[in-house]
Amino acid sequence: MKQDALPQAAWTGTGKTNSVLSRLVDACRVIARNRLALLGLFIVCVGVFTAIFAPYLATHDPYEINIADRLQSPSLEHWLGTDFLGRDTYSRIVFGARTAFEIATGAVLLGALLGIPLGAIAGFAGRWVDSTIMRFMDAIMAFPGRLLAIALVASAGGGFASLYIALGLSSIPSTARIVRSAVLSQKEREYVEAARMTGESDFTILFFQVLPNCLSPLLVRLSLEFAHVILAESSLSFLGLGLPPPTPSWGLMLKEVTPFLQLQPVAAFFPGLTISLIILGFNLLGDGLRDIFDPRQYER
Repeated sequence: MKQDALPQAAWTGTGKTNSVLSRLVDACRVIARNRLALLGLFIVCVGVFTAIFAPYLATHDPYEINIADRLQSPSLEHWLGTDFLGRDTYSRIVFGARTAFEIATGAVLLGALLGIPLGAIAGFAGRWVDSTIMRFMDAIMAFPGRLLAIALVASAGGGFASLYIALGLSSIPSTARIVRSAVLSQKEREYVEAARMTGESDFTILFFQVLPNCLSPLLVRLSLEFAHVILAESSLSFLGLGLPPPTPSWGLMLKEVTPFLQLQPVAAFFPGLTISLIILGFNLLGDGLRDIFDPRQYER
């Protein structure tokens, strides 16, 4: 098989199909050429590993208060120093990773579970169905995403559930638009016409043939959505609208040490650096996923 046929065979199911192992090797070869994408994958993997094994990686109880050790500089006892209540900054950052990924996963899944079917139905059905769904999406997008999240959280109160709903709902329109665009480009393909001629239902064609071929832009979008949700959750917690104290949250950590920046600026440096790194990692990973699904990358 020619290399330039790999993407089509892998993602559209037409022509000869390579083995799963062969496609995985080709994808690894593409992403290996992009060192920034490898860096992003490494950062994200470190973040996921930290979130899963937080109790084993933390050196102190993230909730333990020790006023005698408040606002300390990094030391052998407290690797990244302490906050205004003497709590270990490193341990709170480690548990903050679990908080960030838990909220991001819940919000992204909620946005995907609602946005993907709506976008797919709109693009495949067309006509008044498409117009009705997309005008509803436009109405949601008329409100700035962060402002909509603030309004929803303020009305429902802080906590995990309200953040899931607020951040998940704000991501539905963009997900639906991307899926709709991908479905529109796929539904006129020959394999769709062939499926209709064999008598398959529209539901089967859409969700079992068309949607699997729309994964490439969707996966890139979802990786970037993780970064957006983590940043949004940190922003809401910094404003006092997110998770309540003493929950380990990177945004809440920044909020709590803001009045003490002149006394100990390092207390805000490490939580801010962690947020920046994890967002950078997801953005670089999204670029790498885009390269994997780009047919031109397989011609080299």
